Amino acid sequence: MQLKHPEILWALLLLIIPILIHLFQLRRFQKTPFTNVAMLQKVVMESRKSNTLKKWLLLFTRLLLLAALIIAFAQPFTAKNDALQEKETIIYLDNSFSMQAGNNGVSLLEKATQDLLKHIDREQTITLFTNTNTFRDVTVKDVQNQLLAIPFTFKQMSLDDIFLKANTLFSSDQNSRKNLILISDFQKNLGVTKRDSVSLVNNYIVPLKPDRLVNVAIDSVSIEDTNDEQLRLSVFLSSMGVSEPIPVSLFNGETLIAKSAADFEENSRVTLDFSIPNNEPINGLLNLVDGGLVYDNAFYLNLDNKEKTKVLSISETIVPNNYLSRLFGNAEFELTQYPLNGLDYSLLDTQNVIVLDNLKSIPTGLSRILSVFNENGGSLIIIPAETSNVDSYNQLLSSHFNTSLGEKLTVQKRITNISYDHPVYRNVFERQIENFQYPQTNQYYRISTRAPKILSFEGNDPFLVGLDGFYLFTSPLQSEISNFKSSSLIVPTFYNMAKSGLQAPELFLTLGKTNTIDIGIELGSENIVQVKKLENQFIPLQQSFPNKVRLTFNENPTEDGIYEILTDENLIKHISFNYPRNESPLEYLEPEDLMGATTKESVGSLFQLLEKESSITSYWKWFVILALLLALVEVIIQKFVT
Repeated sequence: MQLKHPEILWALLLLIIPILIHLFQLRRFQKTPFTNVAMLQKVVMESRKSNTLKKWLLLFTRLLLLAALIIAFAQPFTAKNDALQEKETIIYLDNSFSMQAGNNGVSLLEKATQDLLKHIDREQTITLFTNTNTFRDVTVKDVQNQLLAIPFTFKQMSLDDIFLKANTLFSSDQNSRKNLILISDFQKNLGVTKRDSVSLVNNYIVPLKPDRLVNVAIDSVSIEDTNDEQLRLSVFLSSMGVSEPIPVSLFNGETLIAKSAADFEENSRVTLDFSIPNNEPINGLLNLVDGGLVYDNAFYLNLDNKEKTKVLSISETIVPNNYLSRLFGNAEFELTQYPLNGLDYSLLDTQNVIVLDNLKSIPTGLSRILSVFNENGGSLIIIPAETSNVDSYNQLLSSHFNTSLGEKLTVQKRITNISYDHPVYRNVFERQIENFQYPQTNQYYRISTRAPKILSFEGNDPFLVGLDGFYLFTSPLQSEISNFKSSSLIVPTFYNMAKSGLQAPELFLTLGKTNTIDIGIELGSENIVQVKKLENQFIPLQQSFPNKVRLTFNENPTEDGIYEILTDENLIKHISFNYPRNESPLEYLEPEDLMGATTKESVGSLFQLLEKESSITSYWKWFVILALLLALVEVIIQKFVT
């Protein structure tokens, strides 16, 4: 038992006073003479014995009454050791899209918010954070409206990030009891925490689960040419817990242009094909209705009139129908080929990509212009000749990753290593290829460079290096030297290198990633590009070049949809953004994956546990009742004891 005011116990010393009064109280009895006192002496002795007993009973009763009152004012209580500690409570409330799943007709987020408002003491100071907001040192009544209006988000913190942020919100006081409460559905994409299980923080988790594991998601789309008039739009869907057909509608703006149904009876993944007009702008919306998550039921895409990537090839002589004509002869590119001695230098600034193909020497003036061209965002692809003037090449290469050509080696080598993570080959291969028909060369230049390798020979000497608009082959591509032009690698290699010169918007972009696109316009020094969807308007990070503007999207936008790209209120083109689909699979972590945490099934039961752990049992009322009983006993003694 402990006392809230132990100093009051010093008042027990005052109990000595009534004891002293009782012990030293002197009674003087007056003597009265009688003729026969034998009988009276006996009566007096019995009366004095009875009176002494009554006084002792009254003394002990009054001492106990005073002691009970003094102890009551000291407020005795019992409690656990940590119940008296100062408490810091931090709550993580998951507001990611997976919390849209339903339980008894309401979303998991809505249910969790209502339970928090119901069970937290309205005067208790807490810190609450979500994936997007932080409410520090507040009471529930202060932020009730904000909590009820918390929006869903695609931004999902990992478990390690959650613990890391919580640790920054706790104080440095080592004597306080720190409680961290995690309220989430704990999807597998949160990951398993790598934190140390020995912690000064008491961790509690409330895993929320939907009453039905049902969801259908539109995962992605792709476009394929079928003929001059029609495109085939392939829509990829996935499902969980659904067997009946789900209708899928395709809109162009507000107009319904196609409708189909996804049948998941035999497979949880289905592909639907739609025919859409070719060479016609499409502001597309794919939509479905299911009984699961809402965020993945809509998918936005747009097809604007594509800007052609301008490619200029410079070589010693122009060979009709050469490999560059075949590579860049489609509608996505505008290829111009010039011999070196007939080059129109005024055209260089208007190009997006310049290819130096098999030049024996690079003139100094051209080298300076190409360096400026590359600095201004143009892409440069350099293919040496069999007999290249190394010094003339190096005056251009030295400003790009400190690159320089060295000695020429005449040895047959196979090209065996592919950098699958390099932007040139990212999303090209479904899996890494172990064995394929390796292209080869019988001559290449040694190089010194800090540029990353894209393709390498056996032995790891580079065949192709480069990044961000600078690409260098170390071997000539003439058929008598290398068979790379006959390899299946040549198409994706040159296509993706050339597309870096004008990064046109994709069919759609995904929020949460850094997305970069190029717009083929010239922007004045006082003009800016804006992006707008209804009332949602922002200015993206932008970089102006002589023949294009590069836009980078990172923090904005935060909502999916089709946005307008504007300059001076003039529409340039549309761009589509979609939420990432990583929360669509309703797969959850097991309790054993959440080590070192106390698990409760509901918010209410958790706060009952916390209240029990922090409860203090007071006894002062019992001592007051005891004092009242003793006062009653005193009255009884006074009245009935003679």
